[in-house]
Amino acid sequence: MKLYIKNMVCGRCIMVVKSEFEKLGLQTISVELGEVELEDSITKSQKEILHNNLQELGFDFIDDKKTKTIERIKNLIVDLVHHKNNELKINLSDYLVNNLNQDYSTLSNLFSEVENTTIEKYFISQKIEKVKELLIYNELSLSEIADILNYSNVAHLSNQFKKITGFTPTHFKQQKDKNRIQIENL
Repeated sequence: MKLYIKNMVCGRCIMVVKSEFEKLGLQTISVELGEVELEDSITKSQKEILHNNLQELGFDFIDDKKTKTIERIKNLIVDLVHHKNNELKINLSDYLVNNLNQDYSTLSNLFSEVENTTIEKYFISQKIEKVKELLIYNELSLSEIADILNYSNVAHLSNQFKKITGFTPTHFKQQKDKNRIQIENL
């Protein structure tokens, strides 16, 4: 049995969600971003308890097909940007089509309709948040960050960063209050 869960965007989310299932004695086959596969089906009361516990932690069950597809798109993009840097060189539309087995124009139209933004803008927002994270860590040069995130050059990264944040990467780095946005709120 598969359950789809909204707002699972990181490794810690996976651990927290898995823990909630284990608390109820439910055996999971796999727990991935946005998805939990169980060995057995769950009772209505178990699902209700899980629903309440997960909501308190900022998660929620997804029941309709549109929302599942949107959440899968978001999770694939988050995983790509934040965990699979070396795969950023592939075309985003091809990546989504290959992982979701659906036509890109269908995915794009659905995403835009439901989220009021495009897949591309969401992807760019994720990349900019990753840039912010890497700038805050102060371990890599801007050139290295541009390379890791597959920007054609530092100027392209800087222009996109300024367009989204209103600051140059250097100015952002110098700020005391570095306004980062939680991934699930993008």
